[in-house]
Amino acid sequence: MVKPSEKLADSLKLLHALQERGVIAIRSADLTRTHRERLIQNGFLQEVIKGWYVAARPDEATGESTAWYAAFWRFCAAYLQHLKGEDWCLSPEQSLSLHAENWTVPRQLLIRAVKARNNITPLPHNTSLLDIRAAMPGKKDIVAKDGLRLYSLPAALVGCAPAYFRQNPTDTRAALSMVRDASEVLDRLLEGGHSTIAGRLAGAFRNIGQDRIAEDIITTMRAAGYDVRQSDPFETRITIVMPARAQSPYVNRLRLLWQDMRGLVIKRFPKAPGRPKDTKAYLKRVEEGYVTDAYHSLSIEGYNVSPALIERVRSGNWQPDKDENDREQRNAMAARGYWQAYQAVRESIAKVMRGDNPGTVVADDHRTWYRELFAPSVTAGLLRPADLAGYRNGPVYIRRSMHVPPSREAVRDAMPAFLDLLREEEEPAVRVVLGHFLFVYIHPYMDGNGRMARFLMNVMLASGGYPWTIVPLAKRHPYIDALEEASVGQSITPFVDLLARLVRG
Repeated sequence: MVKPSEKLADSLKLLHALQERGVIAIRSADLTRTHRERLIQNGFLQEVIKGWYVAARPDEATGESTAWYAAFWRFCAAYLQHLKGEDWCLSPEQSLSLHAENWTVPRQLLIRAVKARNNITPLPHNTSLLDIRAAMPGKKDIVAKDGLRLYSLPAALVGCAPAYFRQNPTDTRAALSMVRDASEVLDRLLEGGHSTIAGRLAGAFRNIGQDRIAEDIITTMRAAGYDVRQSDPFETRITIVMPARAQSPYVNRLRLLWQDMRGLVIKRFPKAPGRPKDTKAYLKRVEEGYVTDAYHSLSIEGYNVSPALIERVRSGNWQPDKDENDREQRNAMAARGYWQAYQAVRESIAKVMRGDNPGTVVADDHRTWYRELFAPSVTAGLLRPADLAGYRNGPVYIRRSMHVPPSREAVRDAMPAFLDLLREEEEPAVRVVLGHFLFVYIHPYMDGNGRMARFLMNVMLASGGYPWTIVPLAKRHPYIDALEEASVGQSITPFVDLLARLVRG
């Protein structure tokens, strides 16, 4: 008789084969009914809509959204391709956001198709597809991106609604900064006789400092006989100069987010008291707060650590124990790694106290913090030394978050830009709040990003003379919710106010 575990293993083997082929949206026809029901019963498969599934993790709690958010874009691409062939594309507004590398999962994804029935298709966790009958752009104006059919960048800029500029200024400015010459949009403006849109785009390019493109649009349209009147579609102007050529849209996104949010941070965060004169006393307080800080920071990340365990690993009375169960060993290694990283962070604070540029200190030292954080896992053989060599080499998803961090390739552009922003910023409060937020936003590592961000935050707090500040476990949900609001809603206010209250004590 075949054991139930062997039957499940056979089903998992088939699921693995589908995943190896890159199949994310799994159809009923991809698995027999027996295998499909077995995988659903054991939590390895999750139904999205009738006849369509995505892989899931059996250890995820009921109602957990992570598996769905991680699969959302690739599922939609495969589902729509199967359902409609080439008779579909995303809206110009959603296309613009994806060109600007904003992969936040939308509550409702708007689809255009010639044969659409104007239907809403409900999807898990209050997401949906809205299928509207609308004209499609010509073939030259449809591009493929990760299986999704988008308006090309120029066509999306011409086709998007005026309100989108005001409602999504970061995405729109980041998309505009990708245009290098007016000719990219002029042929579409001239073919359609779009004088009003031409004036709006000229004003938009002028808003981001691309005066040459703005002038070329106006003069060319007027030469063709169109009465073009420039109008700025944005509600505010930016003070930063957009680079002539950025390696990734993420670079401009980060600079725009920083510029947009910094004024509010300065307004709402306590004024920096100034670097303390007694460095030894400050560092002593940092040392004395270790146990409490480690308990709360590790607990926020889901580790089960006690003050006794933290003290034991700090004193060196712990070594990887093969007799401990996996969870206990994981907790102990996390505690030991936190202690080692804490000492490295303390050295970084000492450099800041000497007057070194805080951004430069973080740029030089953050890899050391990370290596120390996970060194015990290497010692125990759970990680390879190569795993600590640099930034992540794969995609990462934040639990229950609709924010999708940048691809591994984009991280290599985003992190240097982020560190430059830290170096250039003169206001300690801005370095504290936006340093923490944008580090988590980029998520440069496969694991440990929350702990690293809180270490970075405290180095920046020290640079302004603020006290070492702990995010308590009791504030975990407001803390996570505030980061989600900043990442998805691009509202930094809840996060500023939360950190401000903690700093004030």
